[in-house]
Amino acid sequence: MSMSPNPPTLRQRVRSIVETRQFEHTITAVIVINAVGLGLETSPEIMSSVGRVIYTLDRLAIAIFVVELALKLFVYRLNFFRSGWNVFDFVIVSVALIPASQQFSVLRALRVLRALRLVSVVPSMRKVIVGLFSAIPSIGTVILLLGLLFYISAVMATKLFGAAFPEWFGTLGASLYSLFQIMTLESWSMGIVRPVMEQFPYAWAFFVPFILLTSFIVLNLFIGVIVNAMSEATDEEAHDEREEILSELRALGEELRNLRRTVDGKN
Repeated sequence: MSMSPNPPTLRQRVRSIVETRQFEHTITAVIVINAVGLGLETSPEIMSSVGRVIYTLDRLAIAIFVVELALKLFVYRLNFFRSGWNVFDFVIVSVALIPASQQFSVLRALRVLRALRLVSVVPSMRKVIVGLFSAIPSIGTVILLLGLLFYISAVMATKLFGAAFPEWFGTLGASLYSLFQIMTLESWSMGIVRPVMEQFPYAWAFFVPFILLTSFIVLNLFIGVIVNAMSEATDEEAHDEREEILSELRALGEELRNLRRTVDGKN
């Protein structure tokens, strides 16, 4: 007489729903719709005509987010908080539940942070964030290098051009800000460098190497570091997926061998 398998528990049934792609896609659609609604709230004309509908959709989105988190807490219990992405979602939704009174009026503007939940539900976005965080140590080194170049250049610019152009290079702080403007290439030539060169014809010998070092070398190091970190994160994730597949194949092979031994034993 064969024994019937035990029926799945409520927690198992809820888990089978929470971990489906349909559930994930539904939450993603709600996040997108909610983000669009928050953008429409900035238009007085739209709010005057369909403001009640937008407000209702906003309340409905919050309710869906709360139900989603409640289901995940029921399924994963304390393990829910072991995932940084789950904690991120929990904080974002919790902020939305705080009453936006005059004391917390700033929270009305922070409601748009709910759109950041797309980062936690879209795998490709998660890879980007993981790559950025893994690149932080290398980025810190690049920032220190850039800061050292800025400090040296600002001291030199203050001593060279401060007396003639006190508005731009009169103090160390003014020089740092002017050099930052030059690094971003915003009105750097006609706005700053050419007026300086009218009194200091060889000033280009200072500004051109500064631009080459900061704009075209150091800043590109940021891009290189981030791209490399994202590539390593992708490779690591692919390696983990391969290991998981191999583990499943080994388990399946072991089951087949056990089944074969059982069949051979009966024969």
